Amino acid sequence: MKDKNLEKLTQQIIEETDGGAFAKLIQKLLKKYSSTERTYVLHVLTEYARNGKILHWRNFLLSDIIKLVDENETEYIPFFEWCVTQPELTYWGIDGLLKTKGEKSFRTLIELVKNENLETSVRAKAIKSLSIYSKQAFDRDLPKDPGYWKAEDLRIAEVESWEKEGYQRGEGYDKPKTHDSLEKPKTSLEKAVAKLNKKLEAKRRKNQDLSNPANWLVIADQADMLKIAKRWELPENYVLFLKNYSPLNVYIDSKKYFQGLNIYGASDLLERQEGYSFNPVTNQIIEEWPKKFVVIADAGADPYCIDISQIKDNDAPIYKSIHGAGVWEFELYADSFLSFLKEIAGA
Repeated sequence: MKDKNLEKLTQQIIEETDGGAFAKLIQKLLKKYSSTERTYVLHVLTEYARNGKILHWRNFLLSDIIKLVDENETEYIPFFEWCVTQPELTYWGIDGLLKTKGEKSFRTLIELVKNENLETSVRAKAIKSLSIYSKQAFDRDLPKDPGYWKAEDLRIAEVESWEKEGYQRGEGYDKPKTHDSLEKPKTSLEKAVAKLNKKLEAKRRKNQDLSNPANWLVIADQADMLKIAKRWELPENYVLFLKNYSPLNVYIDSKKYFQGLNIYGASDLLERQEGYSFNPVTNQIIEEWPKKFVVIADAGADPYCIDISQIKDNDAPIYKSIHGAGVWEFELYADSFLSFLKEIAGA
């Protein structure tokens, strides 16, 4: 190796015992050398994963290794086969083995699924990764993060049946249905929503799991819209928004909103009133809550409400309050839902 600086950096990584300093050294290695010296960088990382001094970093490095390794790069199969036998490395080693060995890793991963001595999260991870790779729906209706799965969520019988049938490839999941106007917006509302959708598209490209889709604006279920219409008389702009661009697990990560902003959709608008206007424990209406306010979003449980007593020109103002203060004190946040939507799209 000709690069003396890389030699020196490698030695520093091997000898470092402080986690914070180690993180900076790894960041420097990846940023400066991962594109020009990929094979050598992979050697440094895999050797550290095997024998490194800082135990938790041996695990953390697997995600970087998996990113750098190309699909079906068979020389790394033995490394990942070893990883899945190490309790502290099994979880992420699963993805590395699938990436390098492909379908030939299925039998090994199914053995992990059936191993009752392993933690539930590891067995769940094996099922989740198999599901994504094979496009089988073993992960349907379950949390995106398999770390939140319970033992009863593990569809072991389905996995075993799939194995007996020869590992048939599934159909995966369809993308949620979206409104045509997202591509060709005309009205002010449509243009604001289209701008928001562009922001959400960027998030979806980075991290999307269609078994549990997030950050989509979708066409609402008619049954949900009928339930909403029976409960409230809402302004037309907001009704159109819910009907044609209903937020599906939409979360806006921005400093503008405390702990980020959760925007409610037609499927969860009624349920989201719980804790504000309705107590689900006592099954009673909370009298202190203003009947004119419908909570349409929250930032760290701080509610953003549309005031249905002030509907004008097919819209209504948005009010905000802070939770946990003992008494709800509302202040005007936006003069209309459209203004609020434009702010979200630009946040």
